[in-house]
Amino acid sequence: MLQINSIKNGIVIDHIKAGYGMKIFNYLKLNNVDYSVALIMNAQSGKLGKKDIIKIENKLEIDFAILGFIDPNITINIIKDEVIDKKVKLKLPKSIKNVIKCKNPRCITSVEKNLAQEFYLSDEELGEYRCNYCDEIYTDVDFSV
Repeated sequence: MLQINSIKNGIVIDHIKAGYGMKIFNYLKLNNVDYSVALIMNAQSGKLGKKDIIKIENKLEIDFAILGFIDPNITINIIKDEVIDKKVKLKLPKSIKNVIKCKNPRCITSVEKNLAQEFYLSDEELGEYRCNYCDEIYTDVDFSV
């Protein structure tokens, strides 16, 4: 049986869609830190079937909007003295900036390299984003930061 101890103070990123834990781990650059981090992949979940979990034994500034874009079903637990001090439920952000890139070769962002890559949430039910400049639908499931 796999056993990961509880953390005293830090963050637990829970209910991550199975397979997305590594994306978040890489986005947060957790491979370069000097404190304890646990990435648990494909853990059993009554709600999701399988899920990923990240436990971070440290305070960390996290952009919840980007995590909400990656997976809006994530729950963030802020741990203080080994108990949950605060629980944050994420959702799809209304807009995102410089997280994904427009793939339309005729978009102004393809020509103007210093222009911010901005997208707005066009369909919350589908999780669909469109470019602010050319209205191109973002279709890729990967992201670049």
